[in-house]
This record gives sequence, structure tokens and C-alpha cells, in this order.
Amino acid sequence: MEIDAIKLANKLSPYYKVFLITKKNGFIAQNFDNYFSKNINVSLEAIKFKSSLSLNIIKKTRDIIIKNSIKNVIFFGASELKSLYFSFLGFDINLIVRHGTTKSTPKKDWFHRLIYSKVNYHVSICKHIQKNVDYIIPFGKNSKSKLIYSSVKNINIVKKEKNDKLTLLHTGRIANGKGQIDAIKACSILVENNIDFIFYIVGGFEKGYETEFLNFYNTIEYRDKIILVGFSNEIARYLEKSDIFIFPSYGEGFGNSFIEAVRSGLDCISYSNTSFIEFKEIGLDFEIVEDKNIEKLKETLLKISKKEVIFDTERNKNIINDYFSEEKEIKEYLRILK
Repeated sequence: MEIDAIKLANKLSPYYKVFLITKKNGFIAQNFDNYFSKNINVSLEAIKFKSSLSLNIIKKTRDIIIKNSIKNVIFFGASELKSLYFSFLGFDINLIVRHGTTKSTPKKDWFHRLIYSKVNYHVSICKHIQKNVDYIIPFGKNSKSKLIYSSVKNINIVKKEKNDKLTLLHTGRIANGKGQIDAIKACSILVENNIDFIFYIVGGFEKGYETEFLNFYNTIEYRDKIILVGFSNEIARYLEKSDIFIFPSYGEGFGNSFIEAVRSGLDCISYSNTSFIEFKEIGLDFEIVEDKNIEKLKETLLKISKKEVIFDTERNKNIINDYFSEEKEIKEYLRILK
């Protein structure tokens, strides 16, 4: 969520003066200079608060709105909207709520109907989330649902000649349901078929999950072939030297890292759920496997490893450039901003 807010602030800053209102000592506040040191059109406003319904959020936000004559607010998140409802009372605010994750619990009780009543646009980053938002979130009489795909950065990579051994890749935080465990289990089919390989898992651990994951990892006989890289800013380097992107996540809001891998020309595999079904529907060429079926995942990995499946990488690039371009994303936001 924080990274998405940072990216959108940078994209819109050539067109608007942007104020990033965030939690004091939070990720954005602590890393602001790293992302915006050369962008004078983005300013930081950090607010100290402990709860989602905070008098300090209400007061400070109202002060910021008055001081800077703010007319547009793009809100990333959910819980703090309680405070923002009261922050905006009496102001003519064009309120846009940007939804990037799947929600599970309906929020259509009287209190949520109240706090969402002033939302002008609910922006979803894919059709899967848009359907989820339309079902979960209460709409005010003037609220509209809008689909704006997140743009995907064009990573310039130069693919090397054929690797000495099959090279697999998974990127993203290591967390329950994000696919690393199922991907590692699927690699057993390569061992059984005497296919030498190396598997790079790039990403840091989600808080509280490291022990559980490492307990599993240490039971794997072929763990010497699986490299836990940790967090890295050099994703392009791993995309460049990999053959297969195996991403059996149990569900993604959008799946940015997956689209980056498809665009980079890797042979990609996912489970059939959430946004991956949508990616297939728009024409992307990759292998999609029955959800949570590790045996099918193994079979598909083996087929791709043996080059029994060839993907149309040029078509993939063209589709991604069309659907997920930065120019298109910015244009759609400018249409709904005052």
C-alpha cells in the first residue's frame, strides 16, 4: 500500500502539487527523502496517531486541507477512513478511495454506509477487485466504481544465452499463501526427472512467518538448489538470468511481480484464482493451473522445463504495453481529478 502511494504520487506530481499525508514514523515518513529528494512537487505531512478513529488525524487533516486549499484526496487503505469522514465535513472534497487488496468482510452496516457516503470514486486496480468492492463496500448516492489498472514498469533486461542449468524464480514477500512453499514442493518433479536446476526466491519475510517457513525449508532434501536471496532492489538481475517464473500464489490483488515476469519474457506459471484469471482473459500467454493443485503444478513445471510448451512472448509484451502503461494510468486518474 505504501509503495503504491509513493508510485502514484510521483506519477501525478507533474500535474498537481501532491501532499503525502501519512503516519508519523511510518514507512513513508521514514523513507520520504529516498523517494522524493529530487521531486519538489511532493510534500510530506506526517501525523501522529494510535487508533484508526483519531481526533489528531481529524484536526491535523483539516488544518492541512485549509492551509493548502486541497480539493482532491486519493485514499490508500481502509481503517483511517473513519477519521477522514469527519476531517472532510464542510469541505468540497473530491474523495477517491483506491482499492488494491481483496476484502473478505462486508462493510454495509449503518456506520460504514455513513463513512463511505462521501466517496466520489472507488478505484479498483483490476476487475477481480472491482467485483469484490462492488459486493463488499457501500456506495453513496454519488459514488462511482472505476477500473484503473496499475501500470507496470518496463524493466529493460538483456536475456543471456541458455543457462547451464534450469533457473527458476519467485519474487515477493515470503508469507503464508504467497506461493513459495507450493513452488518448492513442485520442484520435486525436477529432481525425480534428473533435471538440474537452481531456484531463486527473492523477497523478505513477513513478520512472524520466518520460523514456520524455515522449518519447512529445512525438511527439503534438495534445499541446496533453492536460494533464499532475501529482499533485493535488483529484481531485473534475477529476471535476466531466469527461465521460469513459478508463482502459485493463493490470491493476489493485482500481481505486479507476475506481470513484470511475463513482460520480461519468462515462462510463467500461476494458480487459477483472482487476477490471474483476468490476465488470461485479456490474452496473456502463460500456464494457469487448477488452484492449489500441487500435482498439476508439478506436471506443468515439467512440461515447461522440457520445452513442450512455447509461449508467445512478443504478444505478451504488446498486451502489457496496451493494458498496463503508465501513460494510460495517469490519463485515467486525470479524468476524475478536479
